[in-house]
Amino acid sequence: MRIRLSDHFTYSKLLRFVTPSVTMMIFTSIYSVVDGLFVSNFVGKGPFAALNLVYPVIMGFAALGFMLGTGGSAIVSKTMGEGEPENANRYFSMLVYVTIAAGLIVTALGELFLRPIVLFLGAEGAMVGDCLLYGRIVLAAQTAFMVQNVFQSFCVTAERPKLGLSIMVAAGMTNMVLDFAFVAVFQWGLAGAALATAFSQAAGGLIPLLYFSRPNESPLRLRPARLEWRVLGQACSNGSSELMTNLSNSVVNILYNFQLLRLAGEDGVAAYGVIMYVNFVFNAIFFGYAIGSGPVIAFHYGAEDHGELKSLLHKSLVLTAAAGAAMTASGAALAYPLSAVFVGYDPQLMAMTSRGMLLYAFSFLFAGFNVFSSAFFTALNNGAVSASISFLRTLLFQTAAVLLLPILWKLDGVWLSITAAELLALGVSALCLVWKRKQYHY
Repeated sequence: MRIRLSDHFTYSKLLRFVTPSVTMMIFTSIYSVVDGLFVSNFVGKGPFAALNLVYPVIMGFAALGFMLGTGGSAIVSKTMGEGEPENANRYFSMLVYVTIAAGLIVTALGELFLRPIVLFLGAEGAMVGDCLLYGRIVLAAQTAFMVQNVFQSFCVTAERPKLGLSIMVAAGMTNMVLDFAFVAVFQWGLAGAALATAFSQAAGGLIPLLYFSRPNESPLRLRPARLEWRVLGQACSNGSSELMTNLSNSVVNILYNFQLLRLAGEDGVAAYGVIMYVNFVFNAIFFGYAIGSGPVIAFHYGAEDHGELKSLLHKSLVLTAAAGAAMTASGAALAYPLSAVFVGYDPQLMAMTSRGMLLYAFSFLFAGFNVFSSAFFTALNNGAVSASISFLRTLLFQTAAVLLLPILWKLDGVWLSITAAELLALGVSALCLVWKRKQYHY
């Protein structure tokens, strides 16, 4: 039975509705995970470290796509809830076209400035060439990747979460198959991994673009549209938390890599890369839930259904707590076997990686609440509060933690930094939810 945004959401219906988005985000995270797995085992830990050094830079360039998708879907969903489908379609079309234009500009800038950025990050010798080789190939598909990120949110708004899931499964499987072919069979090394990612990202961006360009059964379809600065500004404001989250994550990951290069050399960067793969997959669950539930929250906010809004918040907090506990336990239990899969060929590196993953796992207890709280205010079209939570969580607290804790606990301080930052951010999220309760009637 088709679930509509206007429905009353029980726990079961809410989980059914967000599951495609969660799965979609997990497959999105597979891009880097699969690349890393094949590069580490078939090419070596030097190119593996280079991949992990440059990947945060690439994701930083892609942050605009997440901003326009999440912020734009909040506007479109709210407009649909207000009973204005024509305006909703016009806003949707304009935001997709803006994303394409922004993607072309970002790609050009990325290709131009990648080398000085890599040198600034501390890459030396062969690592410089490896970073440039991987980065420039993947950047060629950056526009398609940004479009893909936009449609992750808009497929949910269009009441087609399974379409978004199907697209991401297809793109993720493409990446896996091509990684195996290009890296393991043809032995194209780091270039093969980059090509596999670029081709899969291109598929993930073009398929939804073609779907929404043609007549379809969803409430949304791409149409001619003009630039509307007010709507674009509101979308950017709503999605500023997602922009801040992704940019900050890139900056912080770069800072982590800098600290690890100083404390443990290339092995430290490689170990952090493996931990980030687990983090990508686990946090994908939180972000997937946020993407899936955001349009529902925005719709009922637009419809002024305060009872349903309160119910959605309560259910979301319960589900987030359960997921966080399960992921912490899983992360701790899987620390050693996952380390063995990625870097089992080097006992010393494997020991460093498994200890880091064990300590890092405690962050999942708190991370989900912070991700959801930020997304909740985005859905309420309050970009300022959403961005504040994201800024403090991902940039201020993490930066302070990764600079200070290694002074006390060396390498363990790096692994514990994220947990300390998430715990501090949890206090901010709770204060914001209490502070805005009367204004939004939840």
